[in-house]
Amino acid sequence: MISSLNKKAPGFNSSNSPEKTVAGNRMVYYFKRCFLLPACFAMVLSAGAQPKTDAMLQAILSRNPDTLFQKVLHHPEEYRLQIIYTRINRDARNRPHFSNYYYHVDSLLYFNPASTVKLPLALLALEKLNKMPIPGVNKYTAMLTDSAFSGQTKVERDSTAENGLPSIAQYIRKVFLVSDNDAYNRLYEFIGQQTINETLHRKGYPDVRVTRRFTPMTAEENRHTNPVRFVRKDGSLIYAQPPAYNADPFDFSHVVKIGKGHWDAHDSLINEPMDFTTANNISLEDLQQLLQSALFPGAVPAGHRFDLKPGDYRFLHRYMSQYPGETNYPKYDSSEYYDSYVKFFFRQGGHHIPSYIRIFNKPGWSYGFLTDVSYVVDFKHKVEFMLSATVYVNSDGILNDNKYDYDTVGYPFLYQLGKRFISMNYPAKGNIFLI
Repeated sequence: MISSLNKKAPGFNSSNSPEKTVAGNRMVYYFKRCFLLPACFAMVLSAGAQPKTDAMLQAILSRNPDTLFQKVLHHPEEYRLQIIYTRINRDARNRPHFSNYYYHVDSLLYFNPASTVKLPLALLALEKLNKMPIPGVNKYTAMLTDSAFSGQTKVERDSTAENGLPSIAQYIRKVFLVSDNDAYNRLYEFIGQQTINETLHRKGYPDVRVTRRFTPMTAEENRHTNPVRFVRKDGSLIYAQPPAYNADPFDFSHVVKIGKGHWDAHDSLINEPMDFTTANNISLEDLQQLLQSALFPGAVPAGHRFDLKPGDYRFLHRYMSQYPGETNYPKYDSSEYYDSYVKFFFRQGGHHIPSYIRIFNKPGWSYGFLTDVSYVVDFKHKVEFMLSATVYVNSDGILNDNKYDYDTVGYPFLYQLGKRFISMNYPAKGNIFLI
């Protein structure tokens, strides 16, 4: 059994990882009751049709009386809404078993993944380190980034690190704690565009496409990645990785244009949809499985797993679930980077989240799209589930104007969505911590 986490000294060890959570299946009765309903035996749409919607999940969602929630729920096309709920049941040997339920899930319905792509890059960076047979190089080794092509920038110091030096570990911490964009860029450059896409495709994610850093660069500049150096504490060189170039073509045959207008890089309003055809792309189902592979590697096919060490998993689990105020390196202002800053299913419920609640997740927000892929666990009441959702909130139809309905529609909707499943897990007490 997992004890409550100590908010003063958060972290995970081999005895309290998500793989070993003993969670009460308080929702089982609810699901059994639902299956007695005739509608729960059928899919809303025929097999193979898109989008996928399970009648049972639709019934669960319909029971949230919130007016805004129902408005979004009943207009999934307008809001480009997709939801995956993953029920987790433990058997007598405490092995987790996963059942996915879908609402309007369509792999061809594009959403801008924004920072959610940082999740697979963190996994790939750790895997690449494990495959480098170089003594002295690991996630904590200082990694200096050089430049070798137009648009590239150097990094030799990191003021947020305890030793003042950048490293893969520090970049991954910042990726999960506050979704730092520069940290993502440095992971992208360490792995290389070609390796990112080839490896993810080989692991069973053929539709994933990672083409861009999160800084203004041309397509050609994004194909080039920087040379990096791993150095000892005294600055002496351990290993130098040369610059890389991706010569592989991308499949841009699926054209994606969204909105009625957009502001371009020259601050001009273009009265045409914004073109996302060549942008980063990843489906909600792939994100859900990537998160599951990071938390429960034994529950995904062997070919979909990442080559990580036990220490890597402990490291990931700690910073996926840690709140920004729980670390000194990097140190964040808790008034700006509060507990629920990157926990979208909890964000509207207040800035503080009880220490016994942990959300292992990766969110993303950009161009009016809000996405969160989460594993929620309550160690005190022994409850766990996974919840993934994306919603598009841009009522004026203009993109890149920084005028989106995040606060009025997006965050309140995702909060109500999380609240629905929390309430379902506490049928006797109702909602115990999101009010």
